[in-house]
Amino acid sequence: MKLLAFFLTLAVTLPVTAQDDAQPERPQRRRFGAPPKLNEDDKAAFPDPAAGFSAVREDIPHGKLEMIEYESKTVGTTRKMNVYTPPGYSSEKKYPVLYLLHGIGGDETEWQRFAQPGNLLDNLMADGKAKPMIIVMPNGRAQKNDRAEGNVFEAAPAFAVFERDLLDDVIPAIEARYSVDTNREQRALAGLSMGGGQSLNFGLTHLDTFAWVGGFSSAPNTKQPEELVPDADAAKRQLKLMWLSCGNKDGLLGVSQNMHAFLKGHEIHIWHVDGNGHDPTHWQNSLYYFLQKVFM
Repeated sequence: MKLLAFFLTLAVTLPVTAQDDAQPERPQRRRFGAPPKLNEDDKAAFPDPAAGFSAVREDIPHGKLEMIEYESKTVGTTRKMNVYTPPGYSSEKKYPVLYLLHGIGGDETEWQRFAQPGNLLDNLMADGKAKPMIIVMPNGRAQKNDRAEGNVFEAAPAFAVFERDLLDDVIPAIEARYSVDTNREQRALAGLSMGGGQSLNFGLTHLDTFAWVGGFSSAPNTKQPEELVPDADAAKRQLKLMWLSCGNKDGLLGVSQNMHAFLKGHEIHIWHVDGNGHDPTHWQNSLYYFLQKVFM
């Protein structure tokens, strides 16, 4: 209830609607709460990508993006997810899978609208900087009406329910339909904002399922570090990569700072603070670098 109240307060002070999210060509730098307070190590681990890094290149192979349906026993209905398969996808190969989660005002199309993950991966693979992988973009709002309608903050509890939908329905559906490597080392989970919080919450508490975890400007649904990482040494042994990033103009920076401060010194994670706000530029740039690290 405290989490829901927090998001309802944000909805009053700063409306973020599905219509806002549907216009990535005019992203707004969203400010939540007070201006962030920067610490000495809140710095960019990587430079901004070069101009044109996400542009469609006609001279390289391209993957396929398709919207598929699956039966969710958790929700009790048929649901949708967006799935990218790499160029030359073949049932004779086994592919790693990145599950990529959207924010509170988005749906299974948000990542494609904000960041075009397929373009990023096509370009990176063509340059030899990333491995072929399947990218799954499900709907993290686990309720029968999973559209981002009305006051999207009221659906915050459904984002917690998605833990079971992801583990019990989404992953089995993908592994039944596509040729994927089912070892935990070949499965990653990452997301933006509310999806970043989900990724940390679900990924770090299910390290038997995910070996790669990323949170991009994670929202206040993120559980406390002590709960997510009760044994830092054990987490370090199991994690291939943990990514934490946020913009230095993002009022939610404190959520990621809290996790970073807890993990600092354990050499578990990458900490990347760029010059953006709570916006698609940060999410696309972070995904660009995350794709170069995951499964490598």
